[in-house]
Amino acid sequence: MSKTTPLNRRIRLGMVGGGHGAFIGAVHRIAARLDDRYELVAGALSSKPDVARASAEELFIAADRSYDSFEAMAKQEAARDDGIDVCAIVTPNHVHFPAAMAMLDAGIHVICDKPLCLTVDEAEQLAAKVKETGLLFALTHNYTAYPMVREARQMVADGKLGDIRLVQVEYPQGWMATRVEDTDNKQASWRADPAKAGMGGALGDIGTHAHNLANFVSGLEISELCADVDAIVAGRKLDDNVQILMRYANGARGMLWASQVAVGHENGLKLRVYGDKGGIEWAQEHPNHLHFRPLDGRPELMTRGGAGIGAEGLRGVRVPPGHPEGYLEGFANLYTDFADQLGAFLNGTAPDAASLLVPGIQEGLNGMKFVEAVVRSGREGATWVRL
Repeated sequence: MSKTTPLNRRIRLGMVGGGHGAFIGAVHRIAARLDDRYELVAGALSSKPDVARASAEELFIAADRSYDSFEAMAKQEAARDDGIDVCAIVTPNHVHFPAAMAMLDAGIHVICDKPLCLTVDEAEQLAAKVKETGLLFALTHNYTAYPMVREARQMVADGKLGDIRLVQVEYPQGWMATRVEDTDNKQASWRADPAKAGMGGALGDIGTHAHNLANFVSGLEISELCADVDAIVAGRKLDDNVQILMRYANGARGMLWASQVAVGHENGLKLRVYGDKGGIEWAQEHPNHLHFRPLDGRPELMTRGGAGIGAEGLRGVRVPPGHPEGYLEGFANLYTDFADQLGAFLNGTAPDAASLLVPGIQEGLNGMKFVEAVVRSGREGATWVRL
């Protein structure tokens, strides 16, 4: 794990969202702190000013750097000599686009939670803005930064699986098997609201993770898909279960299942990739293990930090083998890689090539095109749709 930076200081971090009652904001803050590369100095932590101020006080953010809106934060931080270098956007989906645009317009780099935004049009506008400004943009598909996922990606790239034939990815959860959005569960409430979540429910929330992970490891892009999109729980406005057949440009075939009504499942993200020389399997709930099954050899159980792991798989390892690492460390790997990129940017030097695995604006745009294609296929009766 890289622990150095071209800067002689910590990166100044701002945050939009992540105040009282939020889940993912705390995860981002832990990730930013783990390798001691960032200092949280400003925030617009809630759309409710009193909550924003109370949250900022708890996080030791100075009162004059706690803002009532992201617009005010972007404007005032850009005018400061010690203004934020980068802003983490950790809100419900509908705020991602306007907050990211405000930061980019103010000359502030962006780390944004997934999915990128609500529509392909918004995604294209953000991509154009990133290109226009030349600023850095990270999208926190954190599963791509697990060491054994990066090891799997490198194995595919090195040809150890041969030509890829099949990609199977699933992401079952069970926490929305009832109408939990009608309770005081804040996380369920906005995820079930099309105005805040966008056009996809489980699709946008966890289906985008599955899509991104499959593309990241396999190195393939979907050329067309056929989707069965369901809201199984009565009265729900957005999907809670999607099952998708996929065809890839190289001729490979794939399947993706994402569900938040799979009773008994907690966070069952799992990926299998098969080529003509072998296959690999990785499960998020057992993140330190990677199964490799060669065509003409014995199956292998590879372990994080263990014997035979390559440079990509070792980059995000902090503790010796046998000491579990997972969700928070994966998030931290993204933050540390982005710190390497940003440090080089601010110092006018080239970034370490190994830091460039962080998903960015293009992955965000690809994700929105995927969501839109799945929704279209479902509405048309599970027809094949080209991406």
